[in-house]
Amino acid sequence: MELEETMQLTWLGHAAFYIQASDDSRIVIDPYESGSFGGAISYPAISVEADAVFTTHQHADHAATDSLPGKPELYAEEETATVGSVDVTGFHTFHDTTHGSERGGNTIYVLEDNDLRLVHLGDLGHELGPDAIQSIGRVDVLLAPVGGLFTIDAATAARVVDALHPRVVIPMHYKTPDCGFDLAPVEDFLKTQDQVERWEEPTIILDPGSLPRERTTIVLPYVS
Repeated sequence: MELEETMQLTWLGHAAFYIQASDDSRIVIDPYESGSFGGAISYPAISVEADAVFTTHQHADHAATDSLPGKPELYAEEETATVGSVDVTGFHTFHDTTHGSERGGNTIYVLEDNDLRLVHLGDLGHELGPDAIQSIGRVDVLLAPVGGLFTIDAATAARVVDALHPRVVIPMHYKTPDCGFDLAPVEDFLKTQDQVERWEEPTIILDPGSLPRERTTIVLPYVS
């Protein structure tokens, strides 16, 4: 497949990702505020410029749009949008197991770029029902929170992964040296997965024609 049909995905830390689409459109999802929550979120300030920014919900560790460079288009919990070659669809879910009564709503984003379908679960707080799974549809690459406390935990994340059948799983929103929240480490989730790869670079090139045949969980380092 031609190189221009690939997507580049970079983990910035926590639930924040930078996407360079096949037409070079640039997207950031869930930018955190560095130093927020009394310094619990101490990942480096986000310095990449984007054409568009999507936020899954309005918490400081997911919706710090004011601190981003440039003047990107802002999309907060949107249902549909198009950014260059990427069609984005949002699905309303919840940040907890009580229909949002504790922590409010959450948006799952499906990004489709040519033949590649990437899904960002945001701060999903519950398992997905059959209707949600059918609405989301085919998943090539899944960005899944696995740290528990504020989101699904490792065991629940494993069940969500099994339900969605992605080719690639990239865990996020777990305990790291730059996250002071009392989240579980990624290892708890990795114990539930058969094929695991640990990468040395925070960027992965996603080519829909060469994704692994067996589901593979890829642990990325975040940008430091």
